[in-house]
Amino acid sequence: MKRCVIFDLDGTLADTSGDLIAAANHCFEAMGIDERLDPIADAGTAVRGGRAMLTLGLTRAGLMDEARVSKWYPELLSAYDAAIDVHTTMYPGAVSAVEALLRDDYAVGICTNKPEALAEKLLRSLGVRDLFGSMIGADTTAARKPDVLPYWTAVDQAGGRRDASLLVGDSVTDRKTSAAAGVPSILVTFAVGGADVHALQPEAVIDHFDELQTKIVQLIG
Repeated sequence: MKRCVIFDLDGTLADTSGDLIAAANHCFEAMGIDERLDPIADAGTAVRGGRAMLTLGLTRAGLMDEARVSKWYPELLSAYDAAIDVHTTMYPGAVSAVEALLRDDYAVGICTNKPEALAEKLLRSLGVRDLFGSMIGADTTAARKPDVLPYWTAVDQAGGRRDASLLVGDSVTDRKTSAAAGVPSILVTFAVGGADVHALQPEAVIDHFDELQTKIVQLIG
């Protein structure tokens, strides 16, 4: 069993906001309403997921109700699936950082609240799926982050030690997940609203993936 590093996906390893926003705007166009989300100004909502984007757009249009969100959510997922990697890129240094962890004999996996099939498709499209020993999505287990079940499943499937693991993420959800599991978290500042992660009081914060390895060694060896 190895020391283990589990990564969030959206907003941590990859900037997926542009393609997510495009999928939401496809839905608003199909609804026949003029509201559109902005790829830059609304990127923070994008990484919170499809329902959050639909809620924001419909609220702005004065048409918000949960039934409408539920009706259009499958269409959003379909649109995103059809154009999942048009704008998405890995963050600078992400691939090199993961490769360095593997060379140093860490187990590495992913725990995301993106649906598993979409996460798998995206990782393969980006050419990085084989770097990760586990990939746990929102619907892989009976719960999603911040519940500890998907996190522990990601650790176990990657071949990691639970007592020598940590979570790298970008949000309050990731911070709550690590706290519930009783493991350290490293939060990144380069996602949208990244400066706000300091207030979550994680065990470490990084501004670039070049800093990751040193922080990991300090926290779990």
